[in-house]
Amino acid sequence: MEPWITPVLVGAVATLAMDLWTLARSRFFRIPSLDYRLVGRWLLWLPRGRMSHHPITSSAPMSGERWVGWTAHYLIGIAFATILLAVAGSGWSSHPTIGPALAVGIGSVAAPFLIMQPALGFGFAASRTPKPAAARLRSLATHAVFGLGLWAGGWVAVGLSAFFGRIS
Repeated sequence: MEPWITPVLVGAVATLAMDLWTLARSRFFRIPSLDYRLVGRWLLWLPRGRMSHHPITSSAPMSGERWVGWTAHYLIGIAFATILLAVAGSGWSSHPTIGPALAVGIGSVAAPFLIMQPALGFGFAASRTPKPAAARLRSLATHAVFGLGLWAGGWVAVGLSAFFGRIS
């Protein structure tokens, strides 16, 4: 496979795992997840010079925010997969191990804690939410699932590489 395909595949699988986790959590336990439309709104306000909102839900909606938010969500997942592959080395992509994947997945929780939650008006590490400890725990669990998804995505990439290697 082309070298760029592996991080795209690993990141997309991991992000999909995260999305399935949040969907199940929402459906079975009625725990809401981040509406990526709000991420899109934040990104679309950036060129207008607005970096933070108090909260983002009180800022005017922007055209295309849902598409922009979901696209950014998957591109960020691919970026973290690229970091994993760069740090873990080429051996990881041929034999994925869970340790580096979980480390990157859990470490990726720094992005919402330090960047997204403050920028969206939810405070550092969700400090301005009604239940900050619960929000932090949900974020940590979700990013651990993302780490498991990175590992699974690595194995999907290995399997597809072997499959396409056999038919070419």
